[in-house]
Amino acid sequence: MKAYSLQQFADAMSGTLPKGGGDLVISAGVSTDTRKMAEGALFVALKGERYDAHNFLDQAVASGAGALVVQEAVSLPKEVPVILVKDTLQALQDLAKWYRHELGILVVAISGSNGKTSTKDFTCSVLSQRFRVNATLGNLNNHIGLPLTVLATKTDDEVGVFEMGMNHAGELAPLCEIARPDISIITNVGTAHIEFMGSRDAIGHEKGTLARALGEKGTLLVPWDCEYLDDYRATTAGTVIAVGAGSIRAENVVAGVAGSTFDLVVDNLGRIATSISVPGRHMVSNALLAAGAGVVLGMTLEEISVGLENASLTSGRLRQFESNGVTVFDDTYNANPESILAALQTLADHPTQGGRTAVLGEMAEQGEHAGPAYLRIGALAGDLGLRLVSVGAEAAGMNALHHFETVEEASGWLSGNTHSGDLVLFKGSRAAAIERVMNLAYPE
Repeated sequence: MKAYSLQQFADAMSGTLPKGGGDLVISAGVSTDTRKMAEGALFVALKGERYDAHNFLDQAVASGAGALVVQEAVSLPKEVPVILVKDTLQALQDLAKWYRHELGILVVAISGSNGKTSTKDFTCSVLSQRFRVNATLGNLNNHIGLPLTVLATKTDDEVGVFEMGMNHAGELAPLCEIARPDISIITNVGTAHIEFMGSRDAIGHEKGTLARALGEKGTLLVPWDCEYLDDYRATTAGTVIAVGAGSIRAENVVAGVAGSTFDLVVDNLGRIATSISVPGRHMVSNALLAAGAGVVLGMTLEEISVGLENASLTSGRLRQFESNGVTVFDDTYNANPESILAALQTLADHPTQGGRTAVLGEMAEQGEHAGPAYLRIGALAGDLGLRLVSVGAEAAGMNALHHFETVEEASGWLSGNTHSGDLVLFKGSRAAAIERVMNLAYPE
């Protein structure tokens, strides 16, 4: 972030400067975490249901905060300037919206029920072959993470690749207002968060916010088989490209242990042999969406191919490692019915001399839809010939042959019942923390 005066920040946040200091220049960025704050940064004291950063203002000052943003009267050392606002979260979002207008960048916004982070990682790698890119770190994709990502964008960056998540209706609109996307990517529409959204149609409409946010010069990239494609075409002012068939597609796909190879074909550009180093046929779809962003921005097939081949995915997303001869697939970051079904198919597609075991934890935010979803997962595991191990009370609904209530029971059983040459997949919702089972049974 380039240097701005405290008065400029206060104006952007509709705040006041009760202690003066408007001429103070802030050039060290914005932070909401005293543990990761740069010297001289603007510290925004967020207040939530379970935390209140106003309790850590002394720590912020001690850590070198250049100024503080607060929403209530506090006692502070005289030398620390303060911006007083009605609501610090709204102030953070307003500041990010203002800063987005200051930036001369193109923005790629990514959302979907599954594959957001993987697609973001592919897109960042592709676009980085030609442009200076700032992308969402990890999955900091919510009403706090997105503003911080925007505010972390440098003035010499050329493209922002921003992931957007949601679990309630209406949450994507303010994120789009902040990011103002030039290219939107909707990876798919599944049943993640259906407990709060009520129906898949409601989820599809919410994801369509990214389509509706585009102007006439914008572009929407969406898989060709998305059943909401026609709805998105009807509601966006931008150009719609259906990826996976038509002008941008993959041919001669070969899925293997180390990833997939395929011919990337783009009408009017040609074809090029390429590969991705992450297993799973569904990952090819994510890679094609990233390739589409490169095509829209005028990149060559060679640049796009190199970007896909060099992409590395965020930890916990089908990462592979070996432990005492057992190949472990770490897909522990999160889970919903569609992502679990895709992961099971990936496990089944992998050649092995040993057995295939899927260790699955509970899925969050499924509500009344959880029961049928668990049964569908258990049925597919059986159809694919996988040995299914479920962990946690709700996961018992999968009717797995091997079910355990505790991490210790599950890890102990796995240690004694898997052998060199076996493949073992771990997946569950973030709250299930299924990586605890993985780390106990298969230390790296």
